[in-house]
Amino acid sequence: MNYTFEWDVVLSGEYAEWLYEGFVTTLQISAVSLLFAMLLGTLICVMRMTPFRPLQWFALAFTEFFRNTPLMVQVLFWYFGAYLVVPEGIMTWLNELYLFVPGPFTLFGHEFVGEWLLLNVEFFSGVIALTVYTSAFIAEEIRAGIFSIPKTQLESSRAVGLSFMQAYRFVILPQALRIVVPPLISQSLNLIKNSSLCMVIGVSELTFMARQVESYSFRGFEAFTVATIVYLCISLVVSLCINMYNKHFMLQVKY
Repeated sequence: MNYTFEWDVVLSGEYAEWLYEGFVTTLQISAVSLLFAMLLGTLICVMRMTPFRPLQWFALAFTEFFRNTPLMVQVLFWYFGAYLVVPEGIMTWLNELYLFVPGPFTLFGHEFVGEWLLLNVEFFSGVIALTVYTSAFIAEEIRAGIFSIPKTQLESSRAVGLSFMQAYRFVILPQALRIVVPPLISQSLNLIKNSSLCMVIGVSELTFMARQVESYSFRGFEAFTVATIVYLCISLVVSLCINMYNKHFMLQVKY
């Protein structure tokens, strides 16, 4: 084995900055996608449970379609396919959209005081793909959590005068969301790892940047080892935080 490891090549200078930028982009696209996936998944779940049949059929078709098609295909569809049907003015607006992040705050030793972030079409396409794909799984997990709650709670809520939506909002969903925290951990970790697929449409996340470092420095082993360790650290931190939350606030259901 004649390979000489040169870790300082990828851990210093311009290549280290590339990997750091990829790390930040991974956190951004994962956080935004997870937020919207939780909201959309909850909405799809409620639609699936509503007595109104058309909403049930729509929610069922949504979950079955996005759960049973490859994420890679969905990423490519939202980038190449959706571009053809969305009005050009909207695509131009998305490609020039900036998001103001208020400060001051410090992140990993770097101080930010009111930064502007460019959110381009690639970023939005990746967010949409990750959101709809993950929300389909989250909807089913929340539905399973709802089924674990005694039906008498819904009946009691309706008996005291709450509407169907009010019963779900104030009684059922708060309990179901606490019950399904453990499976939601897995979905959160899967979303973070699935964000690496967005490199195929040019999102400069961690895997994309590791590939760039490998192309310029020919240090493939070092670049992807660093990327692997970063993904592992992100997953462990997320898992630890959610497990700590689950330990303190887990709901015990009694039948």
